[in-house]
Amino acid sequence: MELGRPVGRATVIALTDAEGPFFQSRQAAFPESTTAQWQQADARDPAAVTADGRWWLRFRCFAIRLDAGPAGARTILVDAGVGPGNTPTWAPVPGRLPAELAADGITPDEVDTVVLTHLHTDHLGWAVTGDPGTPYFRNARYLLQRTEVEAVRRAAPQLAARVLDPLADTGQLTAVDGEQRISPGVRLIPTPGHTPGHQSVLVTGPDEELLITGDLLVHAVQLVAPEVAYAHEDDPVAARRSRQALLADRAGRPALVLGTAHLGTPFVPV
Repeated sequence: MELGRPVGRATVIALTDAEGPFFQSRQAAFPESTTAQWQQADARDPAAVTADGRWWLRFRCFAIRLDAGPAGARTILVDAGVGPGNTPTWAPVPGRLPAELAADGITPDEVDTVVLTHLHTDHLGWAVTGDPGTPYFRNARYLLQRTEVEAVRRAAPQLAARVLDPLADTGQLTAVDGEQRISPGVRLIPTPGHTPGHQSVLVTGPDEELLITGDLLVHAVQLVAPEVAYAHEDDPVAARRSRQALLADRAGRPALVLGTAHLGTPFVPV
């Protein structure tokens, strides 16, 4: 369990589903990176590097607890981790998201909205579980960009059958188009590039904005040098454009904090 961060009327809680060493070297993951950029990145995020220079990777989800007035609290979950069965063969250990939620007093049935930033296996593991697949958060609508849904149906039909079809069968899958308000102070922001329909989640308060980034940036080296491409981006040019646009000058706007899926620390001021 990690401490929550208040943003306006919301509290954003970081939940670590799993963690462990990345399966390839850092230089292979970021082939354009320089020694100077790694020095800056390691100073910015020392918890993400091991003693022998490997990338120590967190697989993090976020719960957004909203004060909904007389109707009570709402819970939005952003991303669903690696899942219960070590589904991505490269993930270090099976996920522990249910225990993380329980430690913060959240049951799966309380989650009314699940935002999947994209459909990579380390972000959807708890979305649908079992065989045949059943939505794990049975009272939630699942929000994805339509571009992401269509791209996966074209390019990865087995993944679509395993994840998208069970959600569609229960009426829980909602495809959205572009930027969308999903609750007061909470918006979906398209950030394509890592995948065709990648999206981030912006939580807005009067003095601060918190952007839950998904894989908009996956390591601090992309925070200190947003132009650096990650080897596993679908469209590195579009991904770079998305990163640079959202990390550009914030003059006249509330202070920006990033909620990061894979950095050593979950909340990073920009």
